[in-house]
Formats: sequence, structure tokens, C-alpha cells
Amino acid sequence: MLNDKLHKLRAQMKKEGIDAYILPSADPHQSEYLPECWQIRQWISGFTGSAGTALVTMEHAGLWTDSRYFIQAEQQLSSSSFQLHKHLNRANPSYADWIVEHMPAHSVVAIDGILFTVSQVNALEKKFDSKNIELRLTDDYISKVWDDRPSLPTKPIFEHHISFAGQSRAEKISAIRERMLKSEAQHHLITKLDDIAWTFNLRGNDVACNPVFIAYAIISKDNSFLFVDESKLSESLKNKLTSDKITIKAYNDVFSFLKAIPPKEKILAARSSLSISCFDSIAEDQLVLGENIPMHLKAIKNETELNHVKECMINDGVALTKAFMWLETTLKKRTIKEVEFAQKIAECRASMGNYHGESFDAIVGYKGNGAIVHYKPEPETCADIKPEGVLLCDSGGQYFNGTTDITRTMSFDVPSSEVQQAYTRVLKGHIALASAVFPEGTTGGQLDLLARKSLWENGMNYLHGTGHGVGFFLNVHEPPQGFSPKSSTVHQVGMLTSNEPGYYEEGQFGIRIENLVFTKKAAMSGFLDFETVTLFPIDTSMIEMELMDASEIEWLNNYHKIVLEKLSPKLNAEQQEWMTTKCESIGR
Repeated sequence: MLNDKLHKLRAQMKKEGIDAYILPSADPHQSEYLPECWQIRQWISGFTGSAGTALVTMEHAGLWTDSRYFIQAEQQLSSSSFQLHKHLNRANPSYADWIVEHMPAHSVVAIDGILFTVSQVNALEKKFDSKNIELRLTDDYISKVWDDRPSLPTKPIFEHHISFAGQSRAEKISAIRERMLKSEAQHHLITKLDDIAWTFNLRGNDVACNPVFIAYAIISKDNSFLFVDESKLSESLKNKLTSDKITIKAYNDVFSFLKAIPPKEKILAARSSLSISCFDSIAEDQLVLGENIPMHLKAIKNETELNHVKECMINDGVALTKAFMWLETTLKKRTIKEVEFAQKIAECRASMGNYHGESFDAIVGYKGNGAIVHYKPEPETCADIKPEGVLLCDSGGQYFNGTTDITRTMSFDVPSSEVQQAYTRVLKGHIALASAVFPEGTTGGQLDLLARKSLWENGMNYLHGTGHGVGFFLNVHEPPQGFSPKSSTVHQVGMLTSNEPGYYEEGQFGIRIENLVFTKKAAMSGFLDFETVTLFPIDTSMIEMELMDASEIEWLNNYHKIVLEKLSPKLNAEQQEWMTTKCESIGR
């Protein structure tokens, strides 16, 4: 089937004189997770990871992805004509280097312009120039060969009530205008879906696990415009938006609207998400390249959001208690498929208040599957969990009052010394970051090394970032902040970020421990620290106590004391007994 798709694409390329076609993992909004209609890289290659680029020439079909997906890509591409190309630097489009090295001069390389940013196009053109390779921009090219391509989603848009959001649409738009005018722009083009959802206090169901909807927005100095399929808005919601001076326009009208803005008026747009198609709709002397203003505003959670998240974590911890108790009880009777446990976690979360859905497809990796960083169990191929070995479980929920993301690793028997050492060093890194006190102005890159130090001391490492920003009933991966060697974003009070160091042995086991932390003011003036808000026990049976120092033991015991204190009032007697056992203090 996949080879048939390749054959059909190559036939179309030959007909139009195209020597290579690049299929990215992107939509017009540079989203990480995509509606089905824009999953073109997955459609052509069969690789389902959230990051990667496919390249098709007449003789070669390649898939480029980063270390998070090496194992998964090898497995999914094994029966296809695609060859895996591994690259360690996500910022470097190594498929472009491959094109320059392998394609003859004057070749024609095509892309769909709406799926590539201005920066990406400029970078490709610069690389190709040395060999006189033409970069041709096409429009919706893949529809010529994808016969049953899904249409744009049409699910209803709904309001995220101010009682959760803490700020009205008018207040958020006013804050955007204030920053916009400082950039001497009269209009701000917003293309990122989560930024749009946050700005207008709206949510949708157009993308699995991400409560966003397909749209563009323009905030002007006197008016606001939402470019969206109007049929997705109820009459009452349209009336509310109109009363807030928000004009509804058709989704694709954004291009003509940009072209019609008077020449003397400046348009602020983010270079990181501005497609070449939008760029071509703006006169060169009108464009002000900067950043999405809502991205930075929404990264700082307000007091209402902070309080809601803490309440949300209690409900999430109760749901996980139900799920993990079921796992332990059921394993005494029979094996459990990984996908069955993933479904049970979602079922337990759904029993809690304010639940909307999963924040991502649960990663339930037993033994060797735990080493696949973004593993997703499938009914036909997933492993059976047995009362032995190591299980990694990374899951999250979308609630009206917050977004959760938590990873726990556990052993069902006595772990090997190798597993114990790896687990303990990951835990030490987690605690080092969670208990960090640092001066204002510190970046995620500076903090990242705290989580890796113990692993590095033993010649161990992990290739993914240590943490990412998390939205408020929005995307589970939310820029700009994070913990990674290359993160230059300064951490500020009110940011919600994951803390998730790990270690992986291919084919054997995966270990990751993840909680979410809020950045807050520390006791010392001019310094910040973190408050861990995720509430669920960390497995202590896998710890090699000789590696733990007194302060680390104290941190873990204090954390478990808080978990027990916060969750117990919402647990029944049996659950309280289970939780008390899991939260028992440890010591040498």
C-alpha cells in the first residue's frame, strides 16, 4: 500500500518535472500534532511519530527524525521502501544536506508553501544555491495523489469559561495590543492554534488530544478578526464574540485580508510560524518579524490558573490511584496488554470532574518498549504486562481546569543492579532540578544540566530534553520555556514546566520520572525555585539507597508526605491504605 503511494507520487512528479518532493510534519500553523488532513508525512511513509520529514526522489525515499523516534521509526519503516536517516540536531534540516550531496545541479525540489515557514524556505534556498537547485513552491500538491484525503475538521468550537481562564478575552486582547504597539505595528497576525485559543478563551476538537481549532487571527489596534469556519460557532457564541468586537471571517480569507491592509500600516508576525504563503501576502515594507505575543503572555499562568492546576492535580492523582491499584490487583490474576492499561488510565480520568480527554496518547512501555521514548501501544502489536520486569507509564489528561503530564516507572519484581542504578540516578537528577534555587534570569539550558549530572558521572545520558512548558487546558507541549541543553528562555514566576529526566537501554527497559513544576519566588531576594504540583507516589522499591544522600531522601519523604496529605481526603479506605504504603518514608 505504501509503495503504491510512492509510485503514484513519483508518477505525478515525473509529469510535472519535479525531481524531489519534501513532505514535512507540519500544518499551516506549524503545529506539533496535526489534523488528519495534514498528516502527509505519516500518510506517505507509515511513520507515526510527531516529528520527522520525508523526502521522495525518483530513486530514493528517506525519513529524517531525531533520537526520540529512532527505535520507533526503525520498526515502522521496516516493511516500507523508506530508509531511516538519523539526525541528532533537530534545528539542522539534514535532509537538505542530503539533497545537495546527492541531487544533480539544476534539480527541481518542490514543497507545499503553506507548510513551510519563511525561515525554513530561506535556509533551503541558501543551501540549494551552491548547486543551482531550484526550490519550487506548490499549492496543495499532495491532494493530487491522496485520493481519499480527509477534509478540514468541522467539530464545534466551545468557550473556555472565564472562571477557569481567569482573564476575559477583552483583557487578553488589550495586553496583546499594548505589546503590539510597542513594536510600532498596527496589526498582529497570530497563526499558532494554541495562541489563538488562549487569546479568545475558546477551545475545539480539531486535533487529537489538543483542545484547539483551525483558525488564523489578527489583532488590530481597534478591532480583532478571527478567521475560522463559521459553521463551527453556535449563534450564542458568535453573538458573544461580536459583543467583544471580534469579527468572524472565513478561514482562507486571511490571505486577501493581509493584502488589503493599507500600505502604511505595519503587521507584526512571528518568524517561527509564519508560512511562506502568508509571507507572500504581506508587502515587504509592512512586515515586522518578531514573536507571537500570546505565546509569552500565556506562559505566565495567572493566579486563577495556578489555583485550578493545583486542584486539577489532586483529581489526576486520584484517577491514577484507581488505575494503578487496578493494575496491581489484576496482575495477580492475569497478564494485561499495554493498550488495556492505557485505556484504563483514560477511563479512570474520565470519572473525575472537569475531564475533557487525554493530553496525549498514553505511553505504556513494558520492558524493552519502555526504551521507545514516544511509544504508543497498539492492540495488534503491544506487549503483555506480566508481574515481573519494569514498566514505564507516561500519560496525561485534559481538564477544563488544567493539563496534566506525569511519568512513573515501576518494577514488579526485584530489579537488577543495572536497573536500580539507572533508576536511582534518574531520580537524583529529578530531585536536583525540583529542589533547585537559582537567580532570576536563569535559562532552561543552565538548569538542564542539574538533571543530568548524576547520570553523566556514571557515563550515562538521555538524548531528549529534560522538560517542556505545559499549557492550561491547552497543548501539553507549550513553548517558549523548557529544560534542554539549547533552551535559552529565561524561567519566570508562573511558568508550568515538566521535569522528566530518563535513561533507556534499547530492547531492555526505559526509565523516566516526571512531575510538573511551577516557577515561584524563592525565600532569598532575586532568586527563584520550583513547586512540584504533580501528586502521585514515586516507586521507592527500585532505589539503590547507597547512592542517595540525606537531602535527596528528605526531599522524597517530604514529597510523599504532601501526596498523602493532598490525596487522602478524596480516597476511600482501601485506597488510603494503598496510598499510605506507597508513601512510606525511606531511610538508610
